[in-house]
Amino acid sequence: MCRTRRSGGVVGLTWEPDVRKLAIVEAPSVLGLRPTGVEELPAALLGAGLAEGLGAWHAGRVEPPPYDPERDPATGLLNAGGIAAYSVALADAVGEVLGRGRFPVVLGGDCSVLLGPLLALRRRDRHGLLFLDGHSDFYQPAAEPAGEVASMELALATGRGPRVLADLEGRGPLVRDEDVVALGFRDAEESAAYGMQPLPSALHAMELDMVRALGAAEAARRAVRLLDGDRAGVGYWVHLDVDVLDDALMPAVDYRQPDGLTWQELESVLRTALAGDGAAGLTVAIFNPRLDPDGSLARDLAGCLVRAFDSEG
Repeated sequence: MCRTRRSGGVVGLTWEPDVRKLAIVEAPSVLGLRPTGVEELPAALLGAGLAEGLGAWHAGRVEPPPYDPERDPATGLLNAGGIAAYSVALADAVGEVLGRGRFPVVLGGDCSVLLGPLLALRRRDRHGLLFLDGHSDFYQPAAEPAGEVASMELALATGRGPRVLADLEGRGPLVRDEDVVALGFRDAEESAAYGMQPLPSALHAMELDMVRALGAAEAARRAVRLLDGDRAGVGYWVHLDVDVLDDALMPAVDYRQPDGLTWQELESVLRTALAGDGAAGLTVAIFNPRLDPDGSLARDLAGCLVRAFDSEG
């Protein structure tokens, strides 16, 4: 088990022996979006029995700094400084979990929370990223209508954008283009209309249509082979934005769009990605419990995650 201690905005950890492999870190930040409800994601999934289903240890909570609704004129971003500070604090928490030989499951929050775990891995070595998202999230500040980092975290993670976030601790890029697989996105037409910069050619892009053509299981196997290549490092991080799911199945997200993966397809992708020793951790982001009044979607999501970790299921 662990006991918590608070220091500033971070709930720290006092470690005691535990035999469980998975450790949940709460990261309820909406600094990269708006305080619309995704900050309640950790409580909703924990309330739906996620920790018990995973047999996971609760490894603490990293509290974000206050939200500033004013767009920074220098960077064009919302909360750039706050996200930078939060990313470092979250990296510390994730790094402590990794240092104890456990697998961190980070519950956001919006997608900007991805920067913290990637920083934790970057402190150790080169690593990969499996990016599961209905959007490619590769905007530059000039093309992002509201300056929301949750629409540009993949660009920032690969070293593109204002230095305050694209070069955290002077370690940018946090992940190389060729070490990224973006799987399941379906926003190409919309992002082009907004003028989003194109995905780099070295980044492995598997749009939803490709995933469907290959089949979800085969697409995931190919993704894992790319991430498990001859790159020396510390494995790969798995990032799940729940809007990768079909909108008809998962309407509790802030930026809805038609189509998406089925529950079965997502479970297949996650099961393949999480099997073996390659995966180093998981983020879950964007689910908005305020759009799930009866809690049924939280239970469905928690169940999907639990089954995905069950290699014998």
